[in-house]
Amino acid sequence: MKRLTIFAGVLGALFMISCHGHAAHDGHDEHAEHVDHVDLADHDHGHDHEHEAQEMHEHEAEPTPGHTDEIVLSADKARAAGVITETVSAGEFRSVIPASGVILPAANDEATLVASVPGVVAFTRPLAEGSTVDAGERLFTISSENLQDGDPTERAAVAYETAKKEYDRACSLIKDRIISEKEFNTARSNYETAKIAYEAVARAKTAKGVAVVSPMRGSMTACLVKSGDYVSVGQPLARLSRNARLYLKVDVPERYYPSLRQVVAAKFKPSYTDRVYDTEQMGGRLLAVGKSAANTSGYVPVTFEMNADDGMLQGAFAEVYLLAGQRQNVISLPVSAITEEQGVHYVYLQLDEECYRKQEVRLGDSNAERVEIVQGLKGGEQVVTQGAIHVKLASASNMIPAHTHNH
Repeated sequence: MKRLTIFAGVLGALFMISCHGHAAHDGHDEHAEHVDHVDLADHDHGHDHEHEAQEMHEHEAEPTPGHTDEIVLSADKARAAGVITETVSAGEFRSVIPASGVILPAANDEATLVASVPGVVAFTRPLAEGSTVDAGERLFTISSENLQDGDPTERAAVAYETAKKEYDRACSLIKDRIISEKEFNTARSNYETAKIAYEAVARAKTAKGVAVVSPMRGSMTACLVKSGDYVSVGQPLARLSRNARLYLKVDVPERYYPSLRQVVAAKFKPSYTDRVYDTEQMGGRLLAVGKSAANTSGYVPVTFEMNADDGMLQGAFAEVYLLAGQRQNVISLPVSAITEEQGVHYVYLQLDEECYRKQEVRLGDSNAERVEIVQGLKGGEQVVTQGAIHVKLASASNMIPAHTHNH
């Protein structure tokens, strides 16, 4: 009986152990399944994050709508900067020949003062190049007081009085045929010569010497003596200009010689200003075209005569454009519309009130005011002609890449 009790207890213990092991195994499987499920969910969730990040990156990499080469400049800033535009259109354009020249006084507009007697020069007032003078104004006096040969004015007076007496005597003697006709003519000739010489110096005689007066109203272009200098008869003292007419002397490369027969006028820009002058507007005319290269230098001289301008400097060099025949259907722009970067030329097109775009162009001839556009524009474009530099500066400072322009 006792053995049966012990055996039953052992069997119960074994049964309990078996049930516990099965439960533990089942719980382990459920935990594993739970872990596997969580890992799979986490994996799927991570994959979704990667997909979203990739889509976001691709979305950011897509270009924003609009024109990335547009330049934005507000209308208010454009007006303040003086930006002005012009609609491009084909029209007349004169063929031009580029050259260089110099502005000179006209030949019949100058006068040179010379000494009428020998002596020492004195200025009547301070004089220098550029001084304004009046017609009949005394500019110099020449004193011969201390010369070894004496005062020429006094010598002229003595010679005149002597010749006059001889002539008066001859007039009385010729009536009675006491002297010959030849002797009478000699006396008359000596008298007239002495009279001319005396009157020439007597009119200009002053207490300080013989005065040298200006024959015209104008300016002194050159003063050739200093006060106290000794001068001889006929020596130049100064050069004067009336400032009424000027020459434009142009040196043209001889390769353009066949085209010179078509030249009718010229535009030129002196070296000291940006102003462009036109010989036609200044009452000018083509005076002469050289028939040989000047001084074998390879340049042909072409000379224009024109009215003087108050702001024009005689002797100044100038950039010259000789104007030939008209050409039709040529696209041209003011020179102020052109900008340059590393040898390439550009203009700025206005797309709307606030948008601009840089356009490369190729240039042709220029007449100093306008330049021919041979490539880059077709006509109808709105181009900035004044204030282009401000649009160029705006292109460097624009930081609005996503600006949208609707055409």
